[in-house]
Amino acid sequence: QVQLVESGGGSVQAGGSLRLSCVVSGYTYSHYWMGWFRQAPGKEREGVAVIYSYGGTSYADYVKGRFTIYQANDKYTVYLQMNSLKPEDTAMYYCAAQTPPIRAIMTPTSYNYWGQGTQVTVSS
Repeated sequence: QVQLVESGGGSVQAGGSLRLSCVVSGYTYSHYWMGWFRQAPGKEREGVAVIYSYGGTSYADYVKGRFTIYQANDKYTVYLQMNSLKPEDTAMYYCAAQTPPIRAIMTPTSYNYWGQGTQVTVSS
């Protein structure tokens, strides 16, 4: 009964910052990969950032240099620090988890466990 609980979304103006949090409970295997995905109105859900069980990370091109994914030492909390936010970042942001191996690491269908999402709105 894996549960992912997200928080930290909100409304900000362009150029502002937010930090999203995802807390995992009920997880029986520690060597999982965790990621952040987002879905804007009228668009498909897309990968934003992923952190691997060994500490490596991957980012979508459109967030490189602005967003950072990292984990707490206990590995059961993952964060997404979002800086220099743009209106096009407006979306519902979801936390996801999956045990490796994963080939399509930025593809939503590769992940089995999902949070309910937290809304991020960036105004111009």
